[in-house]
Amino acid sequence: MAANTAENFPELKNDLMLRAARGEKTERVPVWVMRQAGRYLSEFRAMRAENEFFKVCQTPELACEVTLQPIRRFQLDAAIIFSDILVVPQALGMTVEMVPGKGPSFPEPLKVPEDMSKLDKDVDVNKTLGYVFDAITLTRHKLEGKVPLIGFSGAPWTLMCYMIEGGGSESMSKPKQWLYKYEEASHQLLNILTKVIIDYLVGQVIAGAQLLQVFESHAGHLCPRTFHTFALPYLSIIARQVEEKVRAQGKEPVPMIIFAKGAHYAIEDLAQSGYEVVGLDWTVNPKTARHQTQGKVTLQGNMDPGALYASKEEIRTIVREMLEQFGTQQHIANLGHGIYPTIDPDHVEAFVDAVHSISEEINLDSKKKN
Repeated sequence: MAANTAENFPELKNDLMLRAARGEKTERVPVWVMRQAGRYLSEFRAMRAENEFFKVCQTPELACEVTLQPIRRFQLDAAIIFSDILVVPQALGMTVEMVPGKGPSFPEPLKVPEDMSKLDKDVDVNKTLGYVFDAITLTRHKLEGKVPLIGFSGAPWTLMCYMIEGGGSESMSKPKQWLYKYEEASHQLLNILTKVIIDYLVGQVIAGAQLLQVFESHAGHLCPRTFHTFALPYLSIIARQVEEKVRAQGKEPVPMIIFAKGAHYAIEDLAQSGYEVVGLDWTVNPKTARHQTQGKVTLQGNMDPGALYASKEEIRTIVREMLEQFGTQQHIANLGHGIYPTIDPDHVEAFVDAVHSISEEINLDSKKKN
């Protein structure tokens, strides 16, 4: 049906997020929230009560509806497609289950390098992940140009963690063992993942994604040496090749965000890895990050997700402190990680409104002084 093709999207009415990502001047700081479509919303819980998690991911109409839920509630400056980073291991032929109260689980994780022979190394993302592309295209139309749409993927090291550990873990000792015991096999696996992730992200842009975020959620399990060996090179390859392949398809590249949680030791390197935006977790001092990145990139973040439990008045105080540390240019406001399921949605509204109103006020004061 013509209305749902990736060619005739409604005109974008709010490009604040895109301008900030590109380092252009903004009249206020744009804001979105990691996991903004999630369990803290009653309408999301109602949807999930009737539908298994991966069924929502794999059904474009359901994924679209969930993506739009926070956009209807809040004055957010971007939507992010509802999906999961673990759809990539699924595309490689691994079984992933979402276990209530436990989270993701792999019944048959990779235990030794020989287990990689079970992976499908010739993944056609249009066949295995086409449902994500369909969801993106549908959502671009349903957004009616209100805000841009973010696509995303997990990063190679983070996906490797889940595929070997078999789920979440405090130590990620099993994938870390691979790095030291099976170095060559680790690079083989990271290369397999990198190739699929590049095709997957390019496919998202072709389908209509206007920004991309790469989640290196388990960077904090690495030391600087292993991060520079097993994570950073692959992140750089992804940024470079996604841009090249998007251009090769006759499309304009989109801004890319790297969010490496726990990689406070690598901010300078991340700023030179080919991404327009570097996301910060809540443990990073914004002023320090500004000094380290020297204006090369836009910074995203980084309010402590727990601060949303504070009163609305205190949220405004915390937001003001955050904006004064970051400055109001080359900044995309967000939390320092995903929102917790027990947060009151009214406090999310207070956060979003505070970012907009306080950053506008700071910009006006700055103009008067000049």
